[in-house]
Amino acid sequence: MIVKNAQVYCESGEFENSDVLIDAEFFTDKLSDGTDNSTDIIDATGCYAIPGLIDIHIHGCAGSDFSSANTEKCCEMTRFQAQNGITSIYPTTLTLPKEHIANACRNIVAASDPTGAYIAGIHLEGPFFSYNKRGAQNPEYLKLPDADMLRFFQKESGGLVKLVSIAPELKGAIEVINELSSDIRFSIGHTEADYNTTVRAINAGARQVTHLWCCTPQISRTEPGVTGAVRDNHECSVEIICDGVHVHPGTVRTTFAMFGDDRIIMVSDSIMATGMNDGIYDLGGLEVEVTGRDARLTSTKKTAGSVTTLAGCLKTVVNEMDIPLCSAVKCCTANPAKAMGIYDKRGSITKGKYADLILLDRNLTVKNVILRGTLLK
Repeated sequence: MIVKNAQVYCESGEFENSDVLIDAEFFTDKLSDGTDNSTDIIDATGCYAIPGLIDIHIHGCAGSDFSSANTEKCCEMTRFQAQNGITSIYPTTLTLPKEHIANACRNIVAASDPTGAYIAGIHLEGPFFSYNKRGAQNPEYLKLPDADMLRFFQKESGGLVKLVSIAPELKGAIEVINELSSDIRFSIGHTEADYNTTVRAINAGARQVTHLWCCTPQISRTEPGVTGAVRDNHECSVEIICDGVHVHPGTVRTTFAMFGDDRIIMVSDSIMATGMNDGIYDLGGLEVEVTGRDARLTSTKKTAGSVTTLAGCLKTVVNEMDIPLCSAVKCCTANPAKAMGIYDKRGSITKGKYADLILLDRNLTVKNVILRGTLLK
């Protein structure tokens, strides 16, 4: 397959006018005999060609939630994501009973669809959170950090748990991070931690912040908090939700100025209402009302996840928040791939990597999706 005349996003972080060659499932620089014919050519004139997007924080979409969906529904969600240009995902669970989370892990690991987004790992968002910073997580099921519980989830998922969000000020949290950070990436979130506690968590092995500015202490003159501590350690990345609801455009621009586009990972934090009509939906046993791009708990009116895909966030952050396209693409592709250790196979348009590619029109709407070398749309 040849994608011709596109503005191609390169590993350098810049766009170049060129062709992209695909041989079977992989990007290449030389096609095998018999693949260069008219049926294998896509004319991408006027389009941007970028790597398939990677979402490391996604709860659900298309009317289902990874925390409660059976394997068939999990596959449906992977197909929805792929159709929207998200080619790799980390299904994200909620704060729920132990067996409920374990069952979600089993269903996720069993989900495999050749036309769906690749499940690169599982993100456990909870249950090890601060009560006061729980956000839209169900307080009934909050727990203190427990290494044996995480090992149990790892076993039930076949080792697919790759990312765990945790509040480091909780009793036992630093010890759990220190004990398991060689196998699991820990992300600081839903927390009241101060600067010093966050530094201790980083020293123990934490390397990320879950949806920065949401359910974390705000930075102040005398207490830099989580934001300041992570800013000081250049090995750490920060998630940010750029759906136009969670974080003010000025704060998004400030975040890029503080961290640079090498350390930011854009995420959707999408819930089951993504791709659906306005109405009432479930989020871990809590009722959520969706109106337009806004999703809120009916009980407290707190923001409760996003109803925007990562592709939608990419479009929003460029068109509405004035972030350069090259920076936004990096934060949706290379950065999550590098953070999660999959950059050798995904995250850039590079020879030998899986041929996950999307074509965007000039308004940044997804026009075509190529998934592991196959044209989906």
